[in-house]
Amino acid sequence: MINFSPPRIDRSIVDAVVDTLYSGWITTGPKTKKFEKMLTAYGGHRVTLCVSSASAGLELMLRWFGVKEGDEVIVPAYTYSATANVVIHCGARVVFVDIDRDFDISVAAIRKAITRKTKVIMPVDLAGWPCDYDAINALVKEPAIQKLFCPDSPEQKNLNRILILADAAHSIGGKYHGKRVGGLTDISVYSFHAVKNLTTAEGGAVCLNLPEPFDHEIIYRDLNAKSLHGQTKDALAKTQIGNWRYDIIEPGYKYNMTDIQAAMGIVELARYDSDMLVRRKQIFDRYTLALSKFSWAQLPDYETSGRTSSYHVFQLRIKNITEKQRDQVIQEIFNRKVAVNVHFVPLPMMTYYRNAGYNIQDYPVSYDNYSREISLPVYYDLTDEMVDTVVSAVVESVNSVIERYI
Repeated sequence: MINFSPPRIDRSIVDAVVDTLYSGWITTGPKTKKFEKMLTAYGGHRVTLCVSSASAGLELMLRWFGVKEGDEVIVPAYTYSATANVVIHCGARVVFVDIDRDFDISVAAIRKAITRKTKVIMPVDLAGWPCDYDAINALVKEPAIQKLFCPDSPEQKNLNRILILADAAHSIGGKYHGKRVGGLTDISVYSFHAVKNLTTAEGGAVCLNLPEPFDHEIIYRDLNAKSLHGQTKDALAKTQIGNWRYDIIEPGYKYNMTDIQAAMGIVELARYDSDMLVRRKQIFDRYTLALSKFSWAQLPDYETSGRTSSYHVFQLRIKNITEKQRDQVIQEIFNRKVAVNVHFVPLPMMTYYRNAGYNIQDYPVSYDNYSREISLPVYYDLTDEMVDTVVSAVVESVNSVIERYI
């Protein structure tokens, strides 16, 4: 069986974790701080806070910005549930908008959805493909759009416009006009979940890149407190001689990353561009070369003159088939001992959001892309021979299903 996305666990990872276990620091400590600095240098943004998950990072930043009941947050209909769920946690209303054919959020749809209640826009770099950040950043700075903004919190008044909070869970290493994801907009949030390109088993990172007059060091200290139950000092700071006393300044959350997680991240980030991304691109290229021969194959964008993917998910679409036929193709592929997936079922189709009044018919591009999408395996240890086996399974399965309807 060819699995879909097992994590890369090799001797370097194991040794780093064992070293951490023997170091005496297994919670947030020196390796977490080192990983934060490495991520900041890598992404080219201002400062990084490592957290327990991307979901935690997104919710932390919504709460930091003062998002609350009565506010609206614009989210693409085509994304994982975490992007919208964190908005619900804050008591705000999710405003879904449709996507473009390349799976990125539609800037035209964003424009139509903005109201006086809009506080945040959350673009999603689906499959590792960066959104059109120049267009999104420019949109929220237009005088007419800024005039609609009604700030409530001190942070909102300081920014004086809609915040762009990028869900970059898939896209660390992606580039947009030569700049890496992380430094493309106000705030970006990575995921280091087990299936991600760069994994720490679980974990995430908040990449801060706010404009003046924000003081990023002050914000970092504030977020540190919020992510540790409102505690003014973390465990590392309290180990300094005579520095044990701390305060609780708010009822915060438990969102911190551990040194065990950071140890894995340090190893992966050090070899990320030269090793991990190289192999993932080779897999994307091999799929593309093999599948481009078939008229039914709609292949994903992953490199243009202005954008480069992180090669996270290879989103194949089959032309001119129905959702039911796509599901039959997936079953046929599994019958051939190859695991595939679908990224993702649009959220308006999910029970909670459907019951809340959202209707997938309002997001036709999202539904069309979803109904024909099959995510193929992409991971470091996937060999060329395994890629060829996947391709054969896909081709045989598509042909088998198509023949039933001729």
